[in-house]
Amino acid sequence: MAYATFAGGCFWCMVKPFTSYPGIESVVSGYTGGDVENPTYEQVCTNETGHREAVQITYNPEITSFENILDVYFKTFDPTDNSGQFFDRGESYEPAIFYHDEKQKQAAELKIQQLNEQGIFKKPVITPVLPYKNFYPAEDYHQDYYKKNPMHYEQYQRGSGRKAFIESHWGSKND
Repeated sequence: MAYATFAGGCFWCMVKPFTSYPGIESVVSGYTGGDVENPTYEQVCTNETGHREAVQITYNPEITSFENILDVYFKTFDPTDNSGQFFDRGESYEPAIFYHDEKQKQAAELKIQQLNEQGIFKKPVITPVLPYKNFYPAEDYHQDYYKKNPMHYEQYQRGSGRKAFIESHWGSKND
């Protein structure tokens, strides 16, 4: 098994796109990149812990590649906005790719270059590629939020502007 760790704004919205993808074993919501051990949601939301809301994906590299997972990742958020995502602003909502090894770093940098060359977005993709530091699973009520609270999840996707942004760039198959 291998790991991919991505921040892309609210972690509730980052889980569902990966769960049905072949080779994905698990998708866990949590906190990454900060200096506080085992932070709580309330602590992370203060934007004083250095953590970002993120997902950690466990995948089977014999079934899917990190590059394929990157393709899904970039269809889940706005990679041209590093100040947060949609109406969620601040450090805890800033996107980033946290690479686990040099191969992941190179793949992420290449994917960003390709997206910029393709001109899919009106502004350049500026998602940072950072070394993996840590990951702490979020509280249970945050895990699989789209299953536990489907109506609120759908309202959040629409109300935040995330769903409209994704559909305008990638079509309606990504939610």
